[in-house]
Amino acid sequence: MKRSIILAALIFSILTAGTADAAPIEVFVSILPQKHFVTKIGGRLIDVSVMVEPGANPHSYEPKPRQMVGLTRARAYFAIGVPFERVWLKKIAAANNRMLIVHTEEGIKRRPMKSLEDHHGETGRHGILDPHVWTSPPLVKILAGNIFRGLVSVDEAHRAAYQANHKKFIAEIDELDAELKSIFAGKRGVRFMVFHPAWGYFAEAYGLEQVPIEMEGKEPKPAQLKKLIEQARGRGIKVVFVQPQTSTKSAQIIARAIGGQVVFADPLAEDWGHNLREQAARFRAALK
Repeated sequence: MKRSIILAALIFSILTAGTADAAPIEVFVSILPQKHFVTKIGGRLIDVSVMVEPGANPHSYEPKPRQMVGLTRARAYFAIGVPFERVWLKKIAAANNRMLIVHTEEGIKRRPMKSLEDHHGETGRHGILDPHVWTSPPLVKILAGNIFRGLVSVDEAHRAAYQANHKKFIAEIDELDAELKSIFAGKRGVRFMVFHPAWGYFAEAYGLEQVPIEMEGKEPKPAQLKKLIEQARGRGIKVVFVQPQTSTKSAQIIARAIGGQVVFADPLAEDWGHNLREQAARFRAALK
């Protein structure tokens, strides 16, 4: 009896040796929404660290020493084209020459960011490409495809799991996209005012147009503020959207001048799907 128990235990250990939970693969992403995307596809097989911490600005972020140390253990870094990467991505790659750099924005044609002047007839004259591609569900499908391929590149053994998770995530994106199209049905061409122009791809996906206050990180000059106030009044705009990571000073001035209000719209929230639904409801209410 004792011998049979020992034999059974031995057989069980052999059978489960290959299926026991291995240590998750360590990967890094630039911003919180990416953590959502990578986790959706990688599941429990990966451990995701975020470079730009909550409340920080991806335009001017500088990695912490502990993050640079963490990179030495990472198998992959998922970039997305945010401004701090222009300065830091080479240094990030140099921290670990075995780490795969995945450009998740690859395959996306990025649009020029527009300023106040662009809304008066000079389109895209600044030539600055908008990095906020994750605000558009259709573009997130492209990001997801690149993430899937990146994970398979560093962990081919779990291709089937990544593939199943990717397929499920794409279905979730399609469902969200259909919801948002329904929310903004009949609102094509309507403008909404934002402090930082982070919602251009979202607006493009659903037939809207954002009117930005700030451009290139600069507060508007008095003459520009006057134009913005006139435009807001002429369009019946009563809400100025700001993100928590930026100043609200100019937005508050405009809101007071038009008898409106300032409302937060955060493009960097981790719970991406829930956040887009919330922001869509706020945008839709402001467009009435």
